[in-house]
Amino acid sequence: MLLFLLIGATGCSGEGAEADVPRPTFPAEPQDTLLYDNSILDDESRWTVNNAHDPAIIKTDQGYYVYSTDVRVAGEPKPGVMVRKSEDLINWTWVGQALPGIPQEALDWTGAVNLWAPDVTKVGDTYRMYYSASTFGSTRSAIGLQTSTSPEGPWKDEGLVVSTSENEQDKLNAIDANPVLDADGNPWMVYGSFFDGIYIAPLDPDTGKFKEEGYGTRIAARDRATEEGAVEGPYIIYHPEFKKYYLFVSYDSLFEDYNVRVARADSITGPYTDINGMNMLDTDHLPQYEIGTKVVGGYRFTEGEGWVAPGHNSVLQDGDDYYIVHHARGETDKNWPYLHVRKMLWTKDGWPVVSPERYAGETVQDIPKSMIAGEWEGMELDPSVDGQVQASPFTLQRNGKVTSENDSGTWTFDGKHTLTIEWKERNSNGASTEELQLLPSWDWELSKPTLVVTGLNDRGIAVWGKQLSEEKE
Repeated sequence: MLLFLLIGATGCSGEGAEADVPRPTFPAEPQDTLLYDNSILDDESRWTVNNAHDPAIIKTDQGYYVYSTDVRVAGEPKPGVMVRKSEDLINWTWVGQALPGIPQEALDWTGAVNLWAPDVTKVGDTYRMYYSASTFGSTRSAIGLQTSTSPEGPWKDEGLVVSTSENEQDKLNAIDANPVLDADGNPWMVYGSFFDGIYIAPLDPDTGKFKEEGYGTRIAARDRATEEGAVEGPYIIYHPEFKKYYLFVSYDSLFEDYNVRVARADSITGPYTDINGMNMLDTDHLPQYEIGTKVVGGYRFTEGEGWVAPGHNSVLQDGDDYYIVHHARGETDKNWPYLHVRKMLWTKDGWPVVSPERYAGETVQDIPKSMIAGEWEGMELDPSVDGQVQASPFTLQRNGKVTSENDSGTWTFDGKHTLTIEWKERNSNGASTEELQLLPSWDWELSKPTLVVTGLNDRGIAVWGKQLSEEKE
């Protein structure tokens, strides 16, 4: 079964309220980006969402900013941290490089040729930018700090925060920093990549550097003896309603089967467990892909360009709204990374679920039941599947039945925006239930407005779907 739960769902049938529910407002058509556009290769001002890798987002009085790794398709990247800006989270403009190059102390220690995985936070009137310097496959790495009174700089070098070497005792890798506040307002930094997993350490609020000696506490790791050993790109948020900390990480191969996982904890230092109670530090459990709730992965709808290796996310809380920001690669040419912003919703049990479509301005609204019947396609983001998941069609009939090529079941609606599907059989896994949150969105593949659904099934697997056509009464 797949369950998509919206906070505040009533569980009622909604039959009597149907006449009072207007059709929702769908997003206006956004300006799409031409993929694999060779004409922009040497013109940074036209990169917009192109060449975006490991994006970290912050909202300021001057707009939304994304800072990302120095990458470039078909050429050598200019080091200095890429900066983009938006007023609406949809249209992005190129700002430039934050720094004139690699800070000298980081360069001397690592020999880096570009800067990776920056993140920016504001403390008082000061912006603090943490950047990573390293070389591929090495643990001779460093996280450095820059400060500014503006999100666009100029930036002042504050030296290194933490560094690691290739000595045997340095098993972790000092990259991928995310500064985060705990529920009491105390600053921390979560960081780490692949080799010895993910660590978290308290920060001195005055300096922005480590408060204590050492590397902090390890909170996530994977078994490196298998081919499933990659875990990186940590990002933590605290949700005040659920009183939980959420750790997002990326698994697996950067160009092939990268995907985003999430786990949660009562304390910022863990233990972090997924929806099935698996501990993110459990390196003994096999297969390792069963650990961590997968919320974003490679996918392809029936028509349009598919996406592969989405990952290294950040999360934006903007009032009551949440967004996940990550890069993804087009399936035609995986050398091109693009910036994706997606609406993130929450189940009633306090788990994040992600829209199957990129953000175009959509908002959660009550949906008339009469709009739901029709032709749909959907997919399970099965954690055991490497690479892309292919969508398959199903039909929601007006009489409350649901059918697909091999399965059948029933669907019900709460009168607001929660759709529940009960399958008799689902992918040879027996009966299942899905609670889906409905969202009036933009179909980027078919260039039209449509309803989408997102949620988790009763096995803790994320499910995505979208309506292809509405059944007319």
